[in-house]
Amino acid sequence: MSKVGIREVAKLAGVSTGTVSRILNDHPSVTNELRARVTAIIKDLGYTPDPSARSMRGKVSRLIGIVIPDLTNPFFAELVQSAEQAAANHGYNIIVMTSFDHAAKEADRIKQLTSRKVDGIMLVPSNDFHTLKLPKGLPIVVVDRLMPGYSGIAADHRNGVRLGVEHLLQLGHRRIGFISGPGHSVPANDRLRGYLDAIEQAGERADGTRMAGPPLIAEAAFDYESGRSAGNYLLARARNERPTAIFASSDQQAIGCMRAAHDLGIPIPAALSILGFDGIPLASMTTPRLTTVKQPIQDIAAAAVAVLLNKQTAPELDNPILFACEILKGETTAPPQPD
Repeated sequence: MSKVGIREVAKLAGVSTGTVSRILNDHPSVTNELRARVTAIIKDLGYTPDPSARSMRGKVSRLIGIVIPDLTNPFFAELVQSAEQAAANHGYNIIVMTSFDHAAKEADRIKQLTSRKVDGIMLVPSNDFHTLKLPKGLPIVVVDRLMPGYSGIAADHRNGVRLGVEHLLQLGHRRIGFISGPGHSVPANDRLRGYLDAIEQAGERADGTRMAGPPLIAEAAFDYESGRSAGNYLLARARNERPTAIFASSDQQAIGCMRAAHDLGIPIPAALSILGFDGIPLASMTTPRLTTVKQPIQDIAAAAVAVLLNKQTAPELDNPILFACEILKGETTAPPQPD
């Protein structure tokens, strides 16, 4: 069977090929009634536009490029999946490339996507993004790891951590340890500032809340093993000195910390509360189920796609769109035991 072309669609619909093209490109000049009729014919005929031919005619490619540092990170995997769904809702496909958190590879991936004539790029920059120069003339929206001088969309990491610390304070914890992310990471530093803000503010509360001793902080990568090592570090002290709660900067860290507590014979949440950050699906699969501060990953991805496709106004430079986080209460937080 020969491939159906745009002329066959136009002939059967009784319209011009230009009208079919405008419908395929979501042009606002087409009435809803006509759009529905032609779309039904396209579906019945099984017509699929040739993206390469449209690109050669100077039309949109209906492709969005996505560059992320690490596809094995569950957060980035969910971000890509959410972006793919958002793009599909607008009739677009995605091309995903990994920078391996390296600026030179990142620049190469962006160059490759530009040569593919994508209609825009959603970029989660590498941690050494300071050496990166983005091409001009192509819509690019920076996500999660915000870059000075570029439009950005992210979760409100700082206030998300404040929300988590407040949850632990309300339970009665006064020795709250914190596993920060790597020092060169923009989100990690925002989360650390949120923790320090909350600890400082706890000393000024009208209810007389006072923290027991200085902040207990361990820096670690965002992965499971690093969280486990940081948990061992924070818990390797006398019972009346170790934290009664640990807030980890990622769910992977938190799950690693849970393992450290298990190995040390510290029951969760009876003797230790643990709180994660991200809200990845894995957080709901642990035993006990992890309490976490969830990033609105689907909202972030949808907003990034909408900005790239001019469906939403781009954020002003150095004034990013920040989405509020929320606490997903699981089974790993409870009031502390007396020393």
